[in-house]
Amino acid sequence: MNRNIVAGNWKMNLRLQEGFDLAHILASELGPADFAQAQVILGAPYIHLPGVVEAVQGIAGLHVAAQNIHQEDRGAYTGEISAEMLQSLGCGYAIIGHSERRQYFGETNALLFTKVQKALEYGIKPIYCLGETLEERENGTTFPVVERQLREGVFGLNAEQFGSVVIAYEPIWAIGTGKTATPEQAQEVHKFLRGQVAQHFGDDAATQVTLLYGGSVKPKNASELFACPDIDGGLVGGASLKVEDFLAIIRSF
Repeated sequence: MNRNIVAGNWKMNLRLQEGFDLAHILASELGPADFAQAQVILGAPYIHLPGVVEAVQGIAGLHVAAQNIHQEDRGAYTGEISAEMLQSLGCGYAIIGHSERRQYFGETNALLFTKVQKALEYGIKPIYCLGETLEERENGTTFPVVERQLREGVFGLNAEQFGSVVIAYEPIWAIGTGKTATPEQAQEVHKFLRGQVAQHFGDDAATQVTLLYGGSVKPKNASELFACPDIDGGLVGGASLKVEDFLAIIRSF
């Protein structure tokens, strides 16, 4: 599979039919030439997932992600969705550890590691998110922060398990703010992350792992970001809700 990925995170947006329509339009617009450049993932709200899975069925380069996952198989966890449920639906990916989950729902690295493990147990590939706050960047602690998130969130896996993990670096200060890390800033952190993977799992794992940039990715900056040697694509927020913008980002490869 092509290492490059463009993943859309719809967050808490779109009515039911709007989500279905967006998925169907993307499924009809994208073709083999696009998927030769990058795999595409649609991260939809739970209510959209059945219809989105149906819309992309049979299209090899187009996949579906849940935006969260619970760490237990089943039980009295009102409002939660399990990996087993997502597997039964045909959902192939799950976004885990997005900064908004960390910030608003208090999700810790330790909790996220259990979620990553549970996703993998059911054959669901985690898109594991990490990144620093503006204060942490200004304090010069970006590298220690993301190293800890990486170590505590996924380095407890074995090499085979890690081979199914996608890493998304998303500087918190650039998410939904309109600010974007410069290509130089983003590349610097991605290079560091790849180096950490090499130290822990070896050079082959570091070469094969997909590292995404997230944080106000738009058509006007995608090409420059994706041209960086250690950036393999993007985790796209608001622009993934607009067909023309999302297609332009995918095609910027």
